Amino acid sequence: MTAERWEPTAFKARVDEVLRRHVADEADGLAAVDPALGPVAEQLEAAVADGKRLRAAFCYWGWRAVGQPDSGALVRAAASMELVHAAAVVHDDLIDDSPLRHGRPTAHMALRGALEHHPRAAAGARSLAMLVGDLLMSLAGQLFVTSGLPAAYLGRARPLWAALARDLVAGECLEILHTGAAPDTTASLKVIRYKTAKYTVEQPLLIGGALAGAGGRLREGYSAYGLPLGEAFQLRDDLLGLFGDPGTTGKAGADDVHGHRPTALLAETWRLAGDEDRERLRALLGRRGSGGDALEAVREVMLRLKAPDRVEAMIAERVEEALRALGELNLPAAPAAALTALAHSATVRRS
Repeated sequence: MTAERWEPTAFKARVDEVLRRHVADEADGLAAVDPALGPVAEQLEAAVADGKRLRAAFCYWGWRAVGQPDSGALVRAAASMELVHAAAVVHDDLIDDSPLRHGRPTAHMALRGALEHHPRAAAGARSLAMLVGDLLMSLAGQLFVTSGLPAAYLGRARPLWAALARDLVAGECLEILHTGAAPDTTASLKVIRYKTAKYTVEQPLLIGGALAGAGGRLREGYSAYGLPLGEAFQLRDDLLGLFGDPGTTGKAGADDVHGHRPTALLAETWRLAGDEDRERLRALLGRRGSGGDALEAVREVMLRLKAPDRVEAMIAERVEEALRALGELNLPAAPAAALTALAHSATVRRS
């Protein structure tokens, strides 16, 4: 990656290497405490093995758009955003009892193998996974503060870290509180904003900008670009969760239906449905172990009511809003091009 050209593959490789080294060192230290901790250490490393590294990229370009040069220390700080994401994924999979992530067993499923002697192996594995997520969040903060950036720079961003953690927890809590309730699009969009949009796009941008000393107008522009784009990112996830190819997404396609989660896709389906379809949805949602028939029946209702088309329109509206806000910032060519490309890669994808 040069100063004038955004090369996502090269950037991802840089972030992957930072994460691999940082987490491997911590995993080795954990396993050194006792050999029994080996499976836990393995899940720590597995949690950062995959990823698009979008959050690190937004943090990086939040820094570069202020006029700061490429920096290895900044890449380390940006990589810490991916550890926040890894922690959130482990916890989210645990909350949702999801069996797969990236086509592999989730942490709480994989760790059952280490507890064959345990009288309650499934519960013990869930507890271990919770602790893996907690440690990943701790490692995120550690990587950030040891990135090599000047203390004054880090101090400017520290309040944003508190906001990031609070908003992420708020979004997860809201999702739990709304799960199983009557679907409502406004409530679903609020969950999306706090659970995903803020920590995926807006806050990494703001943290990168704060590290670089961004002014008020630029910070406002980051939020105007980041929030709608982050929402579009999660709306795409909603669609992929039910209509994507599990072989590509690496996730179990029935999770949202079996969990009766408050997705915008379900909320829009409910809004468009008449009494008969609502009664059918009530009978189908939240039925764990009901197999593929319930999933196909829900998909049929959604397609017939054109709810996926409505969510596609919501995505397009938000991407347009984000790009309009980006254009109004009059950024230099390189960050403007990179943030435009990131807007498309975050929302036009199959996984």
